[in-house]
Amino acid sequence: MANRDRLFLLRPGFDDSAYPGQQFYCWHCALLEGVLASFPDLAMKLNVERIEWPRPRQSVIALVGEQNQSLPLLVLAEGDSSPHQTGVYEGRIFIAEKDKILAALSDRHCFPLPHP
Repeated sequence: MANRDRLFLLRPGFDDSAYPGQQFYCWHCALLEGVLASFPDLAMKLNVERIEWPRPRQSVIALVGEQNQSLPLLVLAEGDSSPHQTGVYEGRIFIAEKDKILAALSDRHCFPLPHP
């Protein structure tokens, strides 16, 4: 597998034990899903991983540590950096805020900008 940016999103339709009998989606992740679906050729430049709701989210923890497992999360390709980065874990750069992720998708992968 090529060294590419990895976008982690929550799989929609999850249960949260704090709210019995209800199903949810993460609206930040749904926003990013919509952007990916709108530009499928550009989305192919990323590795997109949809993660289940419950913590611990081991595949995310392995890359950015336990304290950084909130999603959505863009983990940059090894050795890359970004002016939008929100953190570093063991030398790996990541972006954790939806607006900064959108900006990075525009800068790094030529997605159009969101209209102001």
